[in-house]
Formats: sequence, structure tokens, C-alpha cells
Amino acid sequence: MVNFLLLSAPVFPVKALTLAFGDKVYDPGRLPPIDSSLKVAVGDPAPGFTLKAVSGNTISLDGYRQKKNVLLTFVPAAWTPVCSDQWPGYNIARPLFEQKDTVLLGITTDNIPTLYSWTREMGQLWFDVLSDFWPHGQTAGAYGVLRSDGTAERALILIDKKGVIRWIHVSDINIRPDLGMIIKALDRL
Repeated sequence: MVNFLLLSAPVFPVKALTLAFGDKVYDPGRLPPIDSSLKVAVGDPAPGFTLKAVSGNTISLDGYRQKKNVLLTFVPAAWTPVCSDQWPGYNIARPLFEQKDTVLLGITTDNIPTLYSWTREMGQLWFDVLSDFWPHGQTAGAYGVLRSDGTAERALILIDKKGVIRWIHVSDINIRPDLGMIIKALDRL
């Protein structure tokens, strides 16, 4: 039932929240769609990481091993149009993630103060938002989704409870990934 509702429900129009932010959002214009080369593949062990979260906690990927599946959602930068619409859109899918015993971890190369302000403006996100600021982009680089300008690609990487990568999607940085595609990947776990 949840699957049906999520797939049939209209997704927030792109820029819906961006419009609510008014002139606080920086529009970088159209960027090169993809500017990195993956260093991981489906079936590979996921590179480990430990990053600080906006919540004040320190999050390690290893902490979820044998407990939860993990969907990493890398986004390029705080306070930009598509990123500001992408993560709040995952709030409607929370029940589905929970049904699939999956946590979502949002990652950017922004620093904690910037992420703090940005996520407060977005409202209540149910998942941890992590800073890959220092060493700058180390985690994004380990997965091969660090762009030449120091931001991350718009990338989704699904990792199972054994720590194995089960699905990868690197999308055009200018376009928000489709929620239905994520749901299908979760259904294949």
C-alpha cells in the first residue's frame, strides 16, 4: 500500500521548496552533468567512513553493519535549488525506508555550520546529514563522486547489511533523482 501511494503520489515540483526559500538559494546555473569517475561498483565492499553529523553525532558506516541497509545520498551543495528540493522529498518515503530496514544518510562537502543553517530552513529531516568537509571530500572521493570543483555528484549508493554495494545511481547534477527509482532499488534488496 505504501509503495502504491508513493509511486502514484505527485512528487514535489522541482523548485517548490526553493521558491519557499526566496533569495536565500544560490542558483549556480546549468552545470556539467557528471564530472567524476566512480571508484566503486555493484558487488564491491562499501568504503568505510566516519563523518560528523549536523545532529552533533559522529556517524560511521560500520555502525550499521549487520543492523541496517544504508542509502547514501550525496548532493552537491547546500543552499542550491535542486539539493534544497531533493532531501525534503525523502520525508514522504520514510515509511518505505523503514519497511526495508534501511537508513538514509545525506552527505555533502559543506561544513557543519552551513549544513546546520540549511537543514533548519528545510524543516524536519528524519535522517542524519553528514559533513564531508574535512579532509575535504574524502568520502566522496573514496566512492569516486567528488567533482573537480570540490562538490559531490548527485549520487545514490545503496549498501546492504553486509556492507556490500547493491545499487548505484549517479545522475545529472542538474536534475533531482526520481523517487520511484529508489523504491525499485529498495524492493530488490
